[in-house]
Amino acid sequence: MEELRRAAIASYEHVREKDKKSITKTFKAMDKNRDEQISLGEYVKSLEKKKAYNLTPQIIFSALDKDGNGSLDFEDVIVLHYIMQSGRAIICMSCKTLMAGAYFSCSQCFFNASVSTFDICCDCYGGKKFTHHGDATFCDNYTLLRQSRSAIQEAPMKKRRKVFKILKKGLQIGGIIASLGGIITIALNVSSVMIQSESMKFVVIVLVEESDVFEKIDIDMISSVANIAVTIGCIIM
Repeated sequence: MEELRRAAIASYEHVREKDKKSITKTFKAMDKNRDEQISLGEYVKSLEKKKAYNLTPQIIFSALDKDGNGSLDFEDVIVLHYIMQSGRAIICMSCKTLMAGAYFSCSQCFFNASVSTFDICCDCYGGKKFTHHGDATFCDNYTLLRQSRSAIQEAPMKKRRKVFKILKKGLQIGGIIASLGGIITIALNVSSVMIQSESMKFVVIVLVEESDVFEKIDIDMISSVANIAVTIGCIIM
């Protein structure tokens, strides 16, 4: 959890002032009794209101509670905000704990945009405490990210530039959607780039003029990388 906390604090130092004010506003909204501490009850009610049910278990609250006093302070809420905005709210499919550091994913599921990823913590993977399809090949999350980058680099440069130009337009719109509370996913095909919030409140489609732009490029691979970029708040330049 310390690695994730350091990333959250470092990221906070670089956010815009208005975004810092937004985090402060979130903290005050959670703190119903104005004691400058967020109790478990306040935490759960706030996240249920946001429909972030995957973060409501007490084990997640305890992981955020750095000093273990049974409540969250402002720094803890900064970490919570980072987890929610970056897409780092990844729960082990086996033991249901928050995976704050390295973890393992089924590579077949990871690169298949039509199915959910299957992610497990190091303890469950090492101890074989999981059930998945028999031919699954697991890699740690950092290896998968490097493989995604390598696959894109192997694509022809001219076509790659066209793809990223299209993605840039889509992700800029996606950034606006994310700022309004949407959780972004990416779906690509040869004719369009669709950016859709989980709540279905926002749907944006960017049409692609040339369908051959995606020729010889692994669409699922691009989709996975684009999804990662959006969830960590990046805009591809």
